[in-house]
Amino acid sequence: MRIADSNWRDIQAYLAQDDRCVLPFGSTEQHAGLSLCVDAILAERVAIEAAEPLGVPVFPVMPFGLAPYFAAFPGSVSLRVETLLAVARDVIASVAASGFRRILIVNGHGGNAPVGALAQQIMAEDPRLSLRFHNWWNAPATWAAAQAEDPSASHGNWFENFPWTRLAHAPAPEGAKPSVDLALMKASPPVRVREMLGDGSFGGAWQKPDAAMDRIWQAGVAETRAALQGPWP
Repeated sequence: MRIADSNWRDIQAYLAQDDRCVLPFGSTEQHAGLSLCVDAILAERVAIEAAEPLGVPVFPVMPFGLAPYFAAFPGSVSLRVETLLAVARDVIASVAASGFRRILIVNGHGGNAPVGALAQQIMAEDPRLSLRFHNWWNAPATWAAAQAEDPSASHGNWFENFPWTRLAHAPAPEGAKPSVDLALMKASPPVRVREMLGDGSFGGAWQKPDAAMDRIWQAGVAETRAALQGPWP
């Protein structure tokens, strides 16, 4: 269930019989012709679909993450590492104060990896808590489904092109884009990154059939639900 559809009494009643919740983390950054909010949209949606049959509450997605490399693309937002970690710590502390003890962090953006390390630190500080950091898109079964479709799965290409991340006024181009030199890109400042990426995609096909995307999506939902089901310590 979405926290947005609950009031505080609903959550109090829920906590009397379960202590799990989901915290989605995303990012707002360029994704070629797709929505700037791809990572936030996908993290929240996969969390909601995974948690719904279990009746576990899903908090609103954290829409900002670490994306300094895309700073030269208008509309991209990046926090400092210390800012993201401070926000994540405060959010976790707040839900723990409410009574949640088993917390699944569903992450939709690779740059947010430091939150996973923070989760380990928080558990060392508070043994009452059990935290899981779940990169939904590259968990084993989901990533295998993507690789079976096309090994070029990457940022801003077909792999993130779902019906709910597309923009009606920006249809995907036909064909595929040559892959960029990711090692060189990662060693470059934002202005140079924009020059290298052009439209923003890392390369590969811009779009795949919806049936193929649904197979990958269902794998992601199932794997996220499995992480939520446990086992938990």
